[in-house]
Amino acid sequence: MASRTTTTSKSTRPVPHPEDLMPLASAAELFHVNRKTLRRRIADGTVTGYRIGRLIRVDPDELRRALFREIPTRRSLA
Repeated sequence: MASRTTTTSKSTRPVPHPEDLMPLASAAELFHVNRKTLRRRIADGTVTGYRIGRLIRVDPDELRRALFREIPTRRSLA
């Protein structure tokens, strides 16, 4: 997925193009987590949520980076 971003005057954080964002329900289904989990991650600042109208949307690339972490093994530490 090609990321198109813009910046806002309020912050220097790039804002993804609305077409690159997905609703919480779709993201929860894609990543096999509950919508409440995504809402908690938005609330604690792990993931950025974007309100478009009444819907809250998330960037799937940011969500992937935030939710999935490599588990270290003995081989990876050596």
